[in-house]
Amino acid sequence: MSSPSTVSPVAEGLRRALPIVLGYVPVGFAFGVLAVKNNIPPSLAVAMAVLMFSGSGQFVFASLWGAGAGILSVIAAVFIVNLRYLLMSAAESPWLARLPRWQRFLLGLGLTDETFAVHITALQRGWKLSLTTLYLCNSTTHLAWVIGCAVGAFCGELVNDVRPLGLDYALTAMFLALLVPQCVSRLHVLVALFTAALSIALKAAGMSQWNVAVATILGASLGVLLLYARRGPGLKNPGAEQNAGTQAEHSDKPSAQPSEVRP
Repeated sequence: MSSPSTVSPVAEGLRRALPIVLGYVPVGFAFGVLAVKNNIPPSLAVAMAVLMFSGSGQFVFASLWGAGAGILSVIAAVFIVNLRYLLMSAAESPWLARLPRWQRFLLGLGLTDETFAVHITALQRGWKLSLTTLYLCNSTTHLAWVIGCAVGAFCGELVNDVRPLGLDYALTAMFLALLVPQCVSRLHVLVALFTAALSIALKAAGMSQWNVAVATILGASLGVLLLYARRGPGLKNPGAEQNAGTQAEHSDKPSAQPSEVRP
């Protein structure tokens, strides 16, 4: 990652968005194809991409819709799948809490697994908060998702199966590309390998759909336990000193400049 002082906010926003766009377009296309094959009108599929902007939620919706599930069952399933965004929002809150509520609302509209990964990684590495970078990355990836869904929905009848095109692996490849830069220590690598192995084992044991969620919770719990065992109960959070230093450095500035927010 380049130094934050040598990269413009616009260039940084586009840099963060690029790997996500490369994954969103083919996966969005696959969703559009699936939606049409499950009797979802193309216009509704595109509206979901614009308003819902949740890949896993949209795939769950399309699958349950095609299976004839009731509307309450669909709503409950999508709600449960998207509960993870509460945890992501909480993880970003130390950096975003001082922003005006309407700005946090707009940033929340663009929160996905992938944008969260690139933003939280940059913030944890000391990048100063730039609204231009955040908004540009979120907007670019959202546009790519909508375009992919629209092309798949309106041209989906031309494709019988997306697997020969490799589109079903695009989402997995994108997550791997986002995971590798976050494995900055042996503890991160250990937790990642443990979680992946556990998810595969649970899937092989017969657990469907919930294997990833269960493995993620257990893997994260293992990481926390190992971290505290290594650091000891008396040590502070690694990011606490950095946050405290940043607040002290800018304490004499007006509150209208939250956490050295760059335009």
